[in-house]
Amino acid sequence: MTTAARAATLHARVTQASSPIELENRHGAHNYHPLPVVLVRGEGVYLFDDQGRRYLDMMSAYSAVSFGHSHPDLVRALTEQASRLAVTSRAFHTDRLGPFLELLCRMTGMARALPMNSGAEAVETGIKAARKWAYKVKRVPEGRAQIIVAKGNFAGRTTTIVGFSSEAQYRDGFGPFAPGFVSVPFGDAAALEAAITPDTAAFFVEPIQGEAGIIVPPAGYLAAVREICTRHKVLMVCDEVQTGLGRTGRMLACDHDGIKPDGLMLGKALGGGLLPVSAFLARDDVMAQFTPGDHGSTFGGNPLAAAVGMAALQLLEREQLARRAHDHGEYLMAQLCQLNHPAIADIRGKGLLIGVEIDPAFASARAVCEALMAEGVLSKDTHHTVVRLAPPLVIDRAQIDFAVNALRRVLQALSAKQPAMHREAAVA
Repeated sequence: MTTAARAATLHARVTQASSPIELENRHGAHNYHPLPVVLVRGEGVYLFDDQGRRYLDMMSAYSAVSFGHSHPDLVRALTEQASRLAVTSRAFHTDRLGPFLELLCRMTGMARALPMNSGAEAVETGIKAARKWAYKVKRVPEGRAQIIVAKGNFAGRTTTIVGFSSEAQYRDGFGPFAPGFVSVPFGDAAALEAAITPDTAAFFVEPIQGEAGIIVPPAGYLAAVREICTRHKVLMVCDEVQTGLGRTGRMLACDHDGIKPDGLMLGKALGGGLLPVSAFLARDDVMAQFTPGDHGSTFGGNPLAAAVGMAALQLLEREQLARRAHDHGEYLMAQLCQLNHPAIADIRGKGLLIGVEIDPAFASARAVCEALMAEGVLSKDTHHTVVRLAPPLVIDRAQIDFAVNALRRVLQALSAKQPAMHREAAVA
């Protein structure tokens, strides 16, 4: 046997003897800390592991799977388009991109859209657009444009984006960072206005902060931001990569305040849970700053992405999933509030984007998620303190009841492990 053959045989034996988790730990970067489950299939609101066990998906891949797993309409759009034409690059026109962009603009009320792939790419596109608009339209002196951001934001993982994050871990070891960003407290319109200078190009804000722990700003905050930005000739740019496309009970989360941003980032659900699709959308004079050669993406706006994105938007509209998220979100919130357990420090959110904050005196949110997994419910903690409950928008009330009852059992089990004073509080 040759050396190469022996090596191949040895590799085959090692692979067969190793679990998927062991192989991932051995050969992959350790930049995630997944729950110890190996998923092999998804259908609707359910996921299935390699042992055949079924789980209710209460996370939906951070809103990317808003339509449920393997939705037949979306899979059909994907396979039909893949069999015709998948990728050409934007060096040529295709029959799919124009109709997709038209529908996207109509449903969001924006003038133009620039397609990309990941949410971070959409944010980077918005940064470039805001800066060039500031120099060419607002006449900010070259090299001095500033973008104001909210503390607690999460906009992606590129070096520019983590540079304006207030989360120490996201920044640690990745500098030096690009200048030109100023942070203000989230939910504080007065702090925003105080930070604005003649060099301010834009204010980038999540209508609800997702990765920060499902943080909902005070009522009227976005409306106040809109007025301030208009008065100071500053672009209001909403990052709705997680919150957009029906997740919070409206088409866009900023619709709750009845305002229209100057720029908008979408992603995650735009790909129907099948592939990465994102877009930066803006008013005409902002998007006009891009000319041929200024910006691009090999895969952005490819026919496959456009076909799936269009099918996802049509499904969202046809099935009135934003209304469904509103109604079922109110039901989920009411059921959670009825738990009335001392381990729950807070419950907050809108639509089907809800965070349950766990008192660390009882347990970490990670421990709660691990216990939920044993009950047949999958979610993930945020910053070790918040359990995210953001299921596919197609979930029904019986499935919501299943998730809430599972959480009830988990909290009761936690109480049984606590000192007597905590147990008495739980009973009361």
